[in-house]
Amino acid sequence: MKVLYFAWVRERVGKAEEALDPPEAVATVADLIAWLSQRGDEYAHAFEKPKVIRAAIDRIHVKQDTAIAGAREIAFFPPMTGG
Repeated sequence: MKVLYFAWVRERVGKAEEALDPPEAVATVADLIAWLSQRGDEYAHAFEKPKVIRAAIDRIHVKQDTAIAGAREIAFFPPMTGG
């Protein structure tokens, strides 16, 4: 699957996107965040407050308990403000 990073998540990870194949045990968005945070210091820093991270699967905003099976694209971004 393609994983996209936006705003300060992208800045902390150090890349805008990457192709990943997480282990089968990674079943939800929350699981993916936890797995990503173990991939190195830059990921740990980007996902240090997982509850504030927002996600979209195939361009649809989802909650962190959403299953990722079959997802082609998952995007992570910080909270957004209106304006």
